Amino acid sequence: MASAPGCRAGWPTLMRVALSVREGTVSSVTLLRRLNDKSHKNQVYKAFREVGRAVRTIVLLRYLSDPVLREQIARATNKAEAYNGYTKWLHFGSHGYLRSRDPELQEKAVQFLDLVASSVIFSTAVDMTHTLQTMAADGWAIRAEDLAPISPHRRDDVLRFGDYDTTTLHIPPGTYDAGLDLGAI
Repeated sequence: MASAPGCRAGWPTLMRVALSVREGTVSSVTLLRRLNDKSHKNQVYKAFREVGRAVRTIVLLRYLSDPVLREQIARATNKAEAYNGYTKWLHFGSHGYLRSRDPELQEKAVQFLDLVASSVIFSTAVDMTHTLQTMAADGWAIRAEDLAPISPHRRDDVLRFGDYDTTTLHIPPGTYDAGLDLGAI
């Protein structure tokens, strides 16, 4: 941080900006627009850049020195990537690309896709729970370590292109029992 005196002078402004974003008096979009407008000459931009560099350095040092943190980050990244891959697979129209340039329509498309993905994942989880309950009732020994690798991001039973029965849509579903009593696991 070669410009440390400039950073110290910009600290009160940095705090005012952060508090304004937190309190909602200035939107993050407006802030980013102002920072991107000839940002390299903007003192607030320079202060944020220096703080970002310091935070990034701290995070990288923690990442390099802590094997447990690296494992946690890898697991979280794998989960996120599995979900993203699943939603991309579900969004088969237009090869998963958002064709509109309207940010509001893009946000709606992403939210609808997330709703579809969550619904399919929930349905799959319900089916898997029912199967496990049936197996347990039939005397199968089901252990927690057997369940750990199971994921609700299954693709083989999802019919994206057809074979949908709409004759019973007017019948509300039964209540969902979230309990999975597998005895002493």
